[in-house]
Amino acid sequence: MQTSYTRTPQQPIQSGFGYHSTASEVLKGIDLSGKTALVTGGYSGLGLETTRALIQAGAHVIVPARRPEAAREALAGLAQVEVDELDLSDLDSVRAFAGRLVASGRSIDLALLNAGVMACPESRVGPGWELQFATNHLGHFTLIHLIWPMLIAGEGARVVVTSSTGHHLSPIRWDNINFDGNYQKFEAYGQSKTANALFAVELDRRGAEHGVRAFALDPGVVFTPLVRHMPMEEMIALKWFKEDGETVNEAFKTPEQGAATQVWAATSPQLESKGGVYCENCDISILTNDDAEHTGVKPYAIDPEEASRLWTLSVKLTGADHI
Repeated sequence: MQTSYTRTPQQPIQSGFGYHSTASEVLKGIDLSGKTALVTGGYSGLGLETTRALIQAGAHVIVPARRPEAAREALAGLAQVEVDELDLSDLDSVRAFAGRLVASGRSIDLALLNAGVMACPESRVGPGWELQFATNHLGHFTLIHLIWPMLIAGEGARVVVTSSTGHHLSPIRWDNINFDGNYQKFEAYGQSKTANALFAVELDRRGAEHGVRAFALDPGVVFTPLVRHMPMEEMIALKWFKEDGETVNEAFKTPEQGAATQVWAATSPQLESKGGVYCENCDISILTNDDAEHTGVKPYAIDPEEASRLWTLSVKLTGADHI
């Protein structure tokens, strides 16, 4: 366990894995028997592939879901998995789920914050929070605070936050976090993904002395139910689909490839004593200022001052202040 904090450099470590690596490949030779993992959204898209891979490696996986019955159906046949109810956009639901989890008296070794919403129509929750920021960031922020004793008890736990290359679309809009009067669905999504990356930065700084390390990541471009709010015409214009509206862009990753980086960040021995970095393609990402590129992490998404400022704001908004 660390007694002082040393920030991990934001530069690749040549992991030996890459764009096409799958979740099962990065877990080869890793035994998670006796480990407990929490995977939000672990019953759909990348989350489902993540759950499958972790179970295959021996982990017991807890899957909190907004639609528990749908989750149980999707996970039917998998051993070592349990489902409970959680709506990340509703802090009362977050508190109730966390209370049940803490009361179980267990420790958590891996927390993969995978659930999220993207490019949805303008929606408000709670006291008027923009839905994507509230769900993707504030819900997960509150959850980790409430289950913090379980993570400390994990003795070397890791928290892995699913961000996205979408963070290139927007830094934190400090003057209008909720996009009041000027809602832009992609910019709002981008801000929430920047918030995910910044959360990992400050969480790692605070958690390292307790042996808890945090990472953020871009899973890559994968066609999953996350795109449910987008019309086909929009996805064709973005070249996600070909003109026939049926063929997915061949450059997209498969769901199992998309799950690989978050599984790698959660388990890789190569990341021992490291944390607070943004990962992609199963490695630590490069730093970029190139607006034309769709790879790498923007400096504002790993800036420690921005991370500290967001943490302070998130505590004020949610009342979660346990770390």
